Amino acid sequence: MSNVRYVYGLTSALLVGGAAVSLMTGYPAGAQVAQNADAVMERVVPVEGAPASFADLTEQLQPAVVNIATRQSIQVDRNPFAGTPFAELFNRRGGGNNQPQTREAQSLGSGFIISSDGFVVTNNHVVAPDNRATLEEITVTMPDGTEYEATLVGADAASDLAVLKINSDTTFPFVNFGDSAQTRVGEWVVAIGNPFGLGGTVTSGIVSAVYRNTGQGGAYDRFIQTDASINRGNSGGPLFDMRGNVIGINNAIFSPSGGSVGIGFAIPAEIAAPIVAQLREGLEIERGFLGVSLELMNDDLADSLGLERNRGELVQTVQEDSAAENAGLRPGDIIVSVNGQDISPEQTVSILVANIAPGESVPIEAIRDGSRVSFNAVLGKRPTEAELAERQQNFDPDSEEPMAPDETDSMVAEKLGLQVLEMTPQIARSLGVSEGTTGLVVGAVDPNSDAARKGLRRGDIILSANYEVVSTIASLREQVAAAEADNRDAVLLRIQRRGAPARFVPVRIR
Repeated sequence: MSNVRYVYGLTSALLVGGAAVSLMTGYPAGAQVAQNADAVMERVVPVEGAPASFADLTEQLQPAVVNIATRQSIQVDRNPFAGTPFAELFNRRGGGNNQPQTREAQSLGSGFIISSDGFVVTNNHVVAPDNRATLEEITVTMPDGTEYEATLVGADAASDLAVLKINSDTTFPFVNFGDSAQTRVGEWVVAIGNPFGLGGTVTSGIVSAVYRNTGQGGAYDRFIQTDASINRGNSGGPLFDMRGNVIGINNAIFSPSGGSVGIGFAIPAEIAAPIVAQLREGLEIERGFLGVSLELMNDDLADSLGLERNRGELVQTVQEDSAAENAGLRPGDIIVSVNGQDISPEQTVSILVANIAPGESVPIEAIRDGSRVSFNAVLGKRPTEAELAERQQNFDPDSEEPMAPDETDSMVAEKLGLQVLEMTPQIARSLGVSEGTTGLVVGAVDPNSDAARKGLRRGDIILSANYEVVSTIASLREQVAAAEADNRDAVLLRIQRRGAPARFVPVRIR
């Protein structure tokens, strides 16, 4: 399971769970509160104190907790230029036997049964292969060791949830979702899962925080935090309250070592339950989308803007033809309220908007130039996580990894030895040029090309070819073809490099 960076590291994790039971104890425990120096100390005793044992609770819950294993096939390309526009050139020039190899991979996690006919909830990352892999098989193992094949019914990358169906007519034990909105800091919780592939393992702890924002962003960056031990392999399992209800689905941990240090995160049941219900029915999860990039306010931002307190989120960019642009929002606005709900670290714009259906008209309150202004935005449909990642991807001119090979052109790569990308606002910001800059960006240079000998490198901007402005890959292709038609052996490119004046560079055609 891959680590996600979060301070020391945010590591994916999972747990498991089962039936319903109420547990009371006779141990009096509570805090003493002094009213004043001379007052009598008053003992506050919780309705439910520390349990004498978790054994009865575990015995009833564990049968509904399962281990989940997947088998995946992965295509591994032996071409060293795989994923770049020079891959085909390498093959054509006798690069040897570079046919992709198929290898097998496995993943292991936890889950829990939510119906007697065998529907299972887990994390999406437990069962969803990456872009190179194909999911071949899912095996669900019961606590008694019985194995069943399962089918993926639905998955949602944004919330990291997935629903499986066990392929059997057997009647299964199951558990129910509880109301995580009623969860309080300090309440006891129990987690059951499959850490490190050890099989059914039970841990206990308390709720450390409700609605914890981890800073990772996204539509569902709001978790229950617990100190119940959660480790790798616990992902997808449930976090139970003392009544045996699932109040969270264990998803990640904060750890400097990869193991539990008492800071685990679970997707709240109030977020998970409605998504699971839709996935179970095979429905597509549709979410609202505003079309802005945001930064949560902090003290420095508040001081720089002259605000009395750091509230809301600062609009950094607004996408063209988005709900935000059509509503009149612009960079520099501070969104302080969406649909009548105040913006806070625990209740971000992304969370609120994602839980409103596309097409809904939503009132938005913002601060602009020190004054409060109102907007009404008709929300669009949130793109997939892959589409969002592609839109938000930054261009690192110092990286050796070429970006977006599908956006380049094989003819340009073969004739000039260049991988080129069309300029976007994100790439322009990464290169430190204005978002209105036109041209093509060099993503990679074939080291055996004349372009490499002339010193071209990743991050250079091609402003023109043969004195003609090139803002699309097609326009550069046309200029290369025109040069060949005129029996010219080179194309004259005008190159802009960061911190240097633009210059003309003749690049020979191969």
